[in-house]
Amino acid sequence: MTFTNKDLKNMIIPLFFEQLLVMLVGIIDTFIVSFVGESAVSGVSLVNSFNTIFIYLFTALASGGAVVISQYIGRKEQEATNRASGQLLMFSIVFSFILMILVLIFNESLLRLLFGRVENSVMQACITYLRISAYSYPALAIYNAGAALYRSMAKTSTTMYISIASNIINCIGNCIGVFVLHAGVAGVAYPSLIARVFSAVVITFLCFNKTLTTYYEKKHIFVFDAKMLKRVLNIAVPNGIEQGIFQLVKVALSSVVALFGTYQIAANGVAQSIWSLAALVGVTMGPVFITVIGQCMGAKDIDNAHYYFKKLMKITVIFSIIWNVFILLITPLFLQYYQLSSETKHLVFVLVIIHNIFNTIAFPFSGPLSNGLRATGDVKYTMIVSILSTVVVRGILSIIFGITFNLGVIGIALAMCVDWSMRAIVFHLRYKSDKWTQFTVIE
Repeated sequence: MTFTNKDLKNMIIPLFFEQLLVMLVGIIDTFIVSFVGESAVSGVSLVNSFNTIFIYLFTALASGGAVVISQYIGRKEQEATNRASGQLLMFSIVFSFILMILVLIFNESLLRLLFGRVENSVMQACITYLRISAYSYPALAIYNAGAALYRSMAKTSTTMYISIASNIINCIGNCIGVFVLHAGVAGVAYPSLIARVFSAVVITFLCFNKTLTTYYEKKHIFVFDAKMLKRVLNIAVPNGIEQGIFQLVKVALSSVVALFGTYQIAANGVAQSIWSLAALVGVTMGPVFITVIGQCMGAKDIDNAHYYFKKLMKITVIFSIIWNVFILLITPLFLQYYQLSSETKHLVFVLVIIHNIFNTIAFPFSGPLSNGLRATGDVKYTMIVSILSTVVVRGILSIIFGITFNLGVIGIALAMCVDWSMRAIVFHLRYKSDKWTQFTVIE
């Protein structure tokens, strides 16, 4: 398989701007919700942290499908590619509907179990927001399935345009719901639901286009193909387990952060929003690795797989350096708009410096490179390494650095960086070993 510089550019740039747009719209959403009141902001943020678990599960499922589809595209097996696409959509629908029904039945019990100590007004906001957002789970899963098809074909501009339209709908809807209808939490929940349904409908309609390299066929959607579904789940399940444990550790560490006092909690919260922006390059390059390496492995073109591993890593590192330096330079500008003490702002800047250094030198190898390994079928190894590193390295070192050494949130940040560094070393060694060349995703 051969990807020109233009091909890579046409994949990377739309993906980057899509992720950037999502990030910026999230900031705007939070701003609009703030006009409803503190209880609404707290309720929405708590439910979003809960919903993130499901979003990661749908993303893991779509990534599993993307690996299989990319490999079949590389092998130029149209029928098999369509079968894989159909099975991905079918399972995404079934899985998401089951989760939706469970959350709709047990939503209040789940919320009281997770956030039982919050004020009653916050809990009511949580219940309202979760009940409405649960209806969007199938739409989220269906969109991710369709997006996986388009990204596997390297048509990332399509998902970017859908994302732009969806986010415009969401923003306008939020303004109407909050400022015109005065609907409170429901006023920000329903626009998100509408925007997600819009995205799902559009991407699904486009995926039935028979001129595409891979497309949906009814005969592959409404049948159960155990063999094909197993290939998808063999990639998706380890990835889902890895992401699920990662989220649980994040929740646990948030309770550790709560021990460090108000100004450190505030600094950590602001720093995390800037970190998310700084990490966009890594987030962008992950699907690119899956598409390119997956197609090379499907075509059994090991030489080109080696070539693109090196080329994509070079792009990731250079792009990361430029982007993280830029984010670091504009951080003081960001901080001007936050009503924070000078002590808190200083701590935020220190945290951003630590994060951005390691986000440049370590994360490209611990994040995007691991996606490349998964695209070859090397999923169990990456899962075990990631889980052990997250739980043992990040978890234990956070307690040692943060509490024992009394470094507070700086200790938490350093533990995260050590976690990235360990994974970077191990995954780089795994790549150099060539063991990833021995795996088979499709027969």
